[in-house]
Amino acid sequence: MVTNMLRRGVSEQALGWYAERAKGGVGLVIVEAVWVDRFSDERFARQLRSLSLKIHEAGAATAIQLFKRPMVGGKPVSICGEAGLRQITTEELAAIPGEFAAAAKAAQNAGFDGAEIHGAHGFFLNQFFSPKTNRRTDAYGGSLEGRSRLGLESARAARQAVGDDFLLFYRHTPEQGAPDGYTLSDSIAFCQKLVAAGVDVLDISPSTRRGSAHAGLAGAIKKAVSAPVIAVGGMNDPAAAEAALSNGSCDLCAIGRGLIADAHWVEKVKAGKEGDIIACEECNEGCFGRLRSGVPIGCMHNPESGNEYLR
Repeated sequence: MVTNMLRRGVSEQALGWYAERAKGGVGLVIVEAVWVDRFSDERFARQLRSLSLKIHEAGAATAIQLFKRPMVGGKPVSICGEAGLRQITTEELAAIPGEFAAAAKAAQNAGFDGAEIHGAHGFFLNQFFSPKTNRRTDAYGGSLEGRSRLGLESARAARQAVGDDFLLFYRHTPEQGAPDGYTLSDSIAFCQKLVAAGVDVLDISPSTRRGSAHAGLAGAIKKAVSAPVIAVGGMNDPAAAEAALSNGSCDLCAIGRGLIADAHWVEKVKAGKEGDIIACEECNEGCFGRLRSGVPIGCMHNPESGNEYLR
């Protein structure tokens, strides 16, 4: 969940934010999406080491999400020349896996336990996978193989860069039966290839769906792959999370907004104090409402959220 606390480096606010959620009992903290080109900044890379150390000291493992912007040479590009932007070339696409590889290696050097390639939610990598947005006729478009190419090449390059003793995640959004989109069967085939390419954990995030019922999409993929699967969405409800785990829909549950509202969600559930949880009301005011303005996020229902560093 993007916090706007890493925009100018690893702030004290960011250190406090992530450490508090680790103290609150989560097993793994996945640090928000960071542009792959930022990892080449040595100062930022040094600051990331302080962040991974802080999370580890608080008792959790940690990975960091790797995000590719549609930019080349500091200028925006597009997949197919839409919105009046230049279409990214085949040669430029071939360089992107190396960017993910370098970022994953930098994350490893900064002390993280893993890195997650963000290929979901309609962003750049996910746009290549969808025939809705990918109308290319070169090796990166057309068939499912072509639309899968950039994601798979990025996963292979990252795995080669970090070796075997480092967790590699891939976040993917499954879709079902969209008239001009991709199907769940397409997602299953893609996820199988991701595991073969070296991905350790699949983060299945159907961001446009609400409620816990879509844990079944993660379950459909889990049945088809050997790697652990994360279910996303509706897991703020402890009963829904427990059901998803116990019925075999997933191996791990990801909680986003629930941990914005209450950093100690896990600790309270483990203690049988679900009634004490400060629940996310999906008002979008303190979190998403602040996101595009560049202001660090928090929660309208919990004044301590985002202010942990002031203690």
